[in-house]
Formats: sequence, structure tokens, C-alpha cells
Amino acid sequence: MASGSFFWHDYETFGRNPALFRASQFAGLRTDMDLNVIGEPVNIYCQPSLDTLPEPEACLITGITPQLCREKGVPEPVFAKTVYECLSRPGTCGVGYNSIRFDDNFTRNIFYRNFFPVYEREWKNGNSRWDLIDVMRMARAIRPQGVVWPDKPDGRPCFTLESLVSANGLLHESAHDALSDVMATIELARLLKKSQPRFFDYALSLRVKNNVSAFVNPFTMKPFFHVSSRLKPEHLYSSIMMPLAVLPSQNNAVICFDLMHDPNVLVDGSVEEIRKLVFTPRLELPENAERVALKKVMLNRSPMVSDIS
Repeated sequence: MASGSFFWHDYETFGRNPALFRASQFAGLRTDMDLNVIGEPVNIYCQPSLDTLPEPEACLITGITPQLCREKGVPEPVFAKTVYECLSRPGTCGVGYNSIRFDDNFTRNIFYRNFFPVYEREWKNGNSRWDLIDVMRMARAIRPQGVVWPDKPDGRPCFTLESLVSANGLLHESAHDALSDVMATIELARLLKKSQPRFFDYALSLRVKNNVSAFVNPFTMKPFFHVSSRLKPEHLYSSIMMPLAVLPSQNNAVICFDLMHDPNVLVDGSVEEIRKLVFTPRLELPENAERVALKKVMLNRSPMVSDIS
């Protein structure tokens, strides 16, 4: 058995913005690196503060109300301590479904408000973080065998947890219940690991920044394959990218160009022309103007990248 462990986790929240809204529920379950459960599940509610209001839509989606959290929950400092202890255990890879874009931002805000180290659990003591949703996107693009891949009614690929779990006949008792979502995510990971074990291990290696920078290197400017929700669905959210430069304000961000687009605007355009095409709101651009196909790739967010050969 490989060393280290996964802590699969999920939040339900009272809104989408982690700076404005609070978590309502946190659930998680630890497995070893072979996805065998090694511990009891964690499932707690957080008492809401009296100076915040939830988004009504969030309560309708999850079925969790402030009254329920007031009755069953713990104060946020206790809630934060539980989350911190789960995610900061040495050797832990914190992982979820869309966790890097959503859950991790709630974790950071919870830690900040309650005086816990905000970032240490992501890297210290052999810790890391990963996100299964982009792994599934890359699997569909290059290693689809062994998984049933659902589509939306308009034909675009669908990567919601509920749709993938349902299409593959996996157990998912209650969507938008944090613990149920955690269990479903683990089942989906097991399916992928069983169907595509080498790909699973490769995707897991991309949680290490140095492994990512081997492909996303602006000094060599060597093109690489990339999968991201920000790329076109008709191409299975994938493209060939060229790394251009490190973003001066973010050492972990590499500015890349999507080679599915015409690069002449970068070659021939003036600085001012490029600036307008990048930063002008879309509705204010001329009718046939196309944005410069630039994209940030964050080396420390487990991006799905590979060599193009």
C-alpha cells in the first residue's frame, strides 16, 4: 500500500461566495491511497453567525436551513478546528469534486476567520490537494474506456457528480448532502482507478507542482496538452497550449496561448490592441472581434496537463 492518505471531503454552504457566506455542513472520509476506507466518517453542521443571511436558493438546493444548523451544529471555531484536524494530518491529500475551485476557498476563509494557518495544510508535512472533476474531464478526452460518459440535452459533455454517478450505476443516496456526495466521489474514483489505473496514477502525480512545471514551462515554450472547464466543450474541454510567460504578480501562474486559435494577433498586434482584446468587456468589443486566446495555468492547482506526443 502506498504511503499517505486521501481525505475526501465536501461542503454544503449558505451561498456561493466564500467571503460573504458561511459553510452549513462539512463531511469527509479518509482512505488510503488505494481507496480503502481507514477511519470513521466526519459529518458536522456549523451554527450560522447572527449577522449573516443565507442565499434562499442555497437552502432550497441543499435542504439545510439556518434553523437546522443552529439546532444541530457547532460554533464556527469548533467547526474550523475539526476541518483543520482532518486536512492537516501529515501526508494527507485533500480531495473532493470541484474542490479546488469551490471547497478549498471556503476552507481558506474558515481558517482565516478562526485564526488557523490558511495554506499550510495544502503543502506542509507532505500534504497536497487534488480535484477529481478535472481528472474526469481529462479521462473522457484521452482515456474514456471503462466509464459511461453522459451528455447534457444540448449535446455538451456533462461532468456533474450526480450525472456521472447515475450513468455508471454507482451509489448516491442524496445529492447535495455532503456525506453522500463524499461517498459518491469515492465510488467514482474507484471506478476510474479500476478502469484506467495508469491514467489515475498519472493524474494524481499532477498534484505535485514540479511535475506540472515539467510540461508548463515558459522558458522552453514547448506546447502541451491541457484540459480545463474554461476550454471549449466541443473539443471535450481540451486543447494544445503554448506556455508564454510567468505572470509577474503570481509565481505559480503561467500565461499560455490556446493553439486552436490564430496566433497572429500576438505576433502582429500592438500592445494596446492586445490589451483591448484581453480586457475590454465582451459586450463592448466590435462585432467580429475575437478575444486573444490567453489562459492562466496555475501550477499549484493540480491542472490536467500532459505531453502532446
